[in-house]
Amino acid sequence: MSSQKLETQIEHNFRKFTQKNKKVRNAYLLVHSEKLDVHINLAQGKTNGQPANTAQASHMASVGKLFTSTVIGILHDRGLLAYDDKIINYLDADIMSGLHVYKGVDYSGEITTKQLLTQTSGLNDVFYKLFKKINSDPALEITTRKAIQWGKENLKPVAKPGHRHYYTDTNYYLLGLIIESITQKPFHVVMHEFILEPLGMDNTYLYGFSNPKNEAKHPTAGIYLWDINCINDKRFAQLDYAGGSITAPMKDLLVFMKALTRHELVKAETLHKMIYDDIKMGFPAIGFDYGYAVWKPKAIPVLLPKKYFCWGCVGVTGAYMFYHPDTDSYIIGTFNDMAFTSKALRFMLTKVVKELINEHKSK
Repeated sequence: MSSQKLETQIEHNFRKFTQKNKKVRNAYLLVHSEKLDVHINLAQGKTNGQPANTAQASHMASVGKLFTSTVIGILHDRGLLAYDDKIINYLDADIMSGLHVYKGVDYSGEITTKQLLTQTSGLNDVFYKLFKKINSDPALEITTRKAIQWGKENLKPVAKPGHRHYYTDTNYYLLGLIIESITQKPFHVVMHEFILEPLGMDNTYLYGFSNPKNEAKHPTAGIYLWDINCINDKRFAQLDYAGGSITAPMKDLLVFMKALTRHELVKAETLHKMIYDDIKMGFPAIGFDYGYAVWKPKAIPVLLPKKYFCWGCVGVTGAYMFYHPDTDSYIIGTFNDMAFTSKALRFMLTKVVKELINEHKSK
């Protein structure tokens, strides 16, 4: 198959998938491989009645966690932080007091930076419960710090630190506060200074916290949780913060992934640790290992051979950003709807990665 035919096939798969799913309001896909001479940038659907455009920014949900993890990696490489550091070294007493009390024992002072990164702190998750509270109460205002405090008062930890993988935005809120403590700057300012500005990601911003360097010519694509368009209510932004506020067009995300894989942001050994210092994920992400905000599908004989190995990050709105080493390919996209959380991964693996592998074999 020629590269042109490969691009045509992947576009066909994308259009067919989006058109047959009535839930898709807007969707985006970028596939880039210099090895296979492939570059595709697609948009489907509408935003505010306007046709979707490849230059539109999309809120990438938890894909933003990989940006947060990368900033932590940069601080690590600069000698400003160690992964095994106790987080009590960086966070103030108001945050740390009663943060992790499990079965009557206070483990707050035992949590490490690595445990936040790998989602093994044992802390509970505040995101969905507070999301519903905000949606039901138009007058309710929240901040990230208030969200953490609410979690301490209303939710119990799920395990001792280091004893269980439990995916929670709370861990990444704390990482954002650690970044602020070390740099003495707001999290969004650090993100712009460390990553967005050096890489020329001029159309990227942190939803609810900053603006893109270049004024957007298209509206930000809507994102839907339980059919609620979160872009219409910036109160939800405080529940994103360092857990997922990156908002960008696909081409900017490609710039980030290229820089990360080419060790322009963190050292090679740091990236290796981010990918491979991992733990088995539990329900509903069975079949994946989790590093420092890095998802990796586990090989399954016949169903998912080793040649499908890739790594990247996933967002609840059907957002994904992955690198497939064998074909030196970047696969980035989103369906911008909670209904596609797992469907997006299946689409990526079976309708994109599979085609890239077949093309690679034929060369």
